[in-house]
Amino acid sequence: MIPMDRLRQITERFEYLEAQMAAGMAGEDFARLGREYAELKPIVEQIAAYRRLLEAREEAEEMLSDPDMKALAEEELARLRSALPEAEHALQLSLLPKDEADARPAIVEIRPGTGGEEAALFVADLLRMYQRYAEARGWSFEIIEMQETELGGIRELVAHVKGDHVFARLKYESGVHRVQRVPSTESGGRIHTSAATVAVLPEAEDVDIGIDPNDLRIDTMRSSGAGGQHVNTTDSAVRITHLPTGIVVTSSEKSQHRNREIAMQVLRTRLYDRERQAREQARASDRKSQVGSGDRSERIRTYNFPQGRLTDHRINLTLYKLDQVMAGDLDDIIDALRADDQATQLAQMGAA
Repeated sequence: MIPMDRLRQITERFEYLEAQMAAGMAGEDFARLGREYAELKPIVEQIAAYRRLLEAREEAEEMLSDPDMKALAEEELARLRSALPEAEHALQLSLLPKDEADARPAIVEIRPGTGGEEAALFVADLLRMYQRYAEARGWSFEIIEMQETELGGIRELVAHVKGDHVFARLKYESGVHRVQRVPSTESGGRIHTSAATVAVLPEAEDVDIGIDPNDLRIDTMRSSGAGGQHVNTTDSAVRITHLPTGIVVTSSEKSQHRNREIAMQVLRTRLYDRERQAREQARASDRKSQVGSGDRSERIRTYNFPQGRLTDHRINLTLYKLDQVMAGDLDDIIDALRADDQATQLAQMGAA
């Protein structure tokens, strides 16, 4: 049961914001209150709908004592007993703490783990998978940095994904992805196990992270790679080293000015992510579930090509549709992970 006091507090806060905005505020205060108002509005609408159902149940229960209305009241109560749990669950979900980064674009980084060239080839497969998923959702997918191998694999991939609630969905992809298959480089037909690491970082805004220019070492260099757009004949590539943390970021587009912008954006995002990870660990050091936590050292998923099977180990989900998944059909997996994450939070909220 949801505490009615909490619902009343939310409604009163919403009404206060509404009155303040109607009074005519300006500048940053109006924008700040406007954002909070927009966040609370759908919750207040759900609260109102939930209260209407409760009031309707009370009226139907009172009608039971009237012989002429009893049949109608029983019919109405049956409908309300079905509708109320659904409305309460939807309201509980809306009351869960929001991740401030959910609505943001994301920086996606993919690198080979164990497995040599086969791991690099798997990185290329994951890149195509995420590109197709982004395309299906109407997101933009821009490759910032890509280092290719001679056989078509990828040693490092950094991409910028923009669209509606990108981080809210892609954050569940952070971790170690394991692949089991016969590599194209294998002549004996043996199945190899390789791995790639995926990191999904919410894009940082300028106000999130302040960077002291004295903490940076900026080098220009000639791009290098296996070929294509990432090979340059001029020293346009930029490498930025953040001295306090040792974080190194590179960008290898044709414009040195653009490379500085891209590298600084990625650096801000990595520093912002470090802060988020530290806060998350401090808040939930005893949380057992790693779903959505961004733990990148954990093996989260196995792609078994001979059996056409995908297994997400965090929620013991197995799907026999690997071809569709590699073609970008990730919604079944991400929806299941989000549902499990919400169920965990609801259980924690109920235990609090």
